[in-house]
Amino acid sequence: MSEPLTWGGATGVGSVPGTDPAEALRVVLGELPGLPHLPELPARGPGADLVGRSAALLVDLAVDLTPAGWRLVPRGGVDLRRAQELLARDLDALHDVAEGHSGPFKVQAAGPWTLAASLERERGERAVVDPGARRDLGQSLAEGIAAHVAAVRARVPGAQVVVQLDEPSLPAVLQGALPTASGFGRLPAVAAPDVEAELGAVVGALPGPVVVHCCAPRVPLDLLRAAGAAALSFDLGLVQDLDALGTAVDAGVHLLPGVVPGTDSALPQAKATASRLRAWWSELGFPADDLHAAVTLTPSCGLAGASPAYARAAMTHVRQAARYLLPE
Repeated sequence: MSEPLTWGGATGVGSVPGTDPAEALRVVLGELPGLPHLPELPARGPGADLVGRSAALLVDLAVDLTPAGWRLVPRGGVDLRRAQELLARDLDALHDVAEGHSGPFKVQAAGPWTLAASLERERGERAVVDPGARRDLGQSLAEGIAAHVAAVRARVPGAQVVVQLDEPSLPAVLQGALPTASGFGRLPAVAAPDVEAELGAVVGALPGPVVVHCCAPRVPLDLLRAAGAAALSFDLGLVQDLDALGTAVDAGVHLLPGVVPGTDSALPQAKATASRLRAWWSELGFPADDLHAAVTLTPSCGLAGASPAYARAAMTHVRQAARYLLPE
């Protein structure tokens, strides 16, 4: 039986600027030692982006890159191989830089709904409109992420691996806001029970605790909790549904509030961020001493669009703010 996970005080969402995976890992391990993560480096180009990187994990499904984006195809080609090679380089860097790490360690991939909303079928619309394609994608993704977790554990034997599913497209799926391939219409909304069931099937098939991240407006917090998420990651400035947050905390769900912007901006004092969190926690109605164990602070979104200096400063900020939450 594995040891219970102790969530760190701060972590990153996933993406960072730059193109050197070893250097990115060194920064993450240095700034976010309580819950470091495998950095994503979209600046390396196609295949390092969220969709291409996640598609590289799929088992028995292939993708190719078109001018419109990633598309499901019968056989993979150079684009898929490039995405797989980039992921392999990240794992090599992980072994070289983080082999001695012990404790929680987070990896990220697109969730099933964002992946289905982003991949086009070979003929026509996005896979999200096809229940059969969605089912195949979900099963393939879960199998691929499980293999990825095993690969991370093989390279960092002391790691307690946490999986984060990134679902930025989920609100648009629920609201019928995804554009058609032509761009002139909108795809029909998917019913919430279907979204919950299919997300839950993936969450339930993954090893270890699963975080679901969404930094878009109108995050369906109750749905994510009902789908089995062990933790919810969101932009604190966009989430107003205190009842849903309170229900999640009561259910033992961990919270990862994003507290500073993901792109360059003036950062407040870490102590001021901690005070903001305490006021928010008080509004939720929970004892002040419970706050530090209930949350892990993050930037509001990925840091790929930030300068290297700001990205490091944002990581430092959330780590320092988390320390101010510790009981005196």
